[in-house]
Amino acid sequence: MRILLRFERGARIQHRRGKNRRVALAAAGLLAPGAVGAFLLTLWRLAADMRFAGAFAFDAGLFSHWHVWFAIAGLLTLVCVRLNRYGKGGTLL
Repeated sequence: MRILLRFERGARIQHRRGKNRRVALAAAGLLAPGAVGAFLLTLWRLAADMRFAGAFAFDAGLFSHWHVWFAIAGLLTLVCVRLNRYGKGGTLL
């Protein structure tokens, strides 16, 4: 005995550019507060060095320097700008 199964055709796969624009906008929205937080840690470390604020959260190691937090804030800001530009219809680079 032979059984013949027929399936309906599903939605076609779309091969178009810029399919991940919503994901890029969501990622940029989530990274932006991280950039602000890194910049605030930069200010806190500078204020702690000048004795305007209390002790900084990281006493020793790589993350105890304000330069590192400033670089992280700048990098996150750059990534947010690029992802926003791509998400709104521009190019990634």
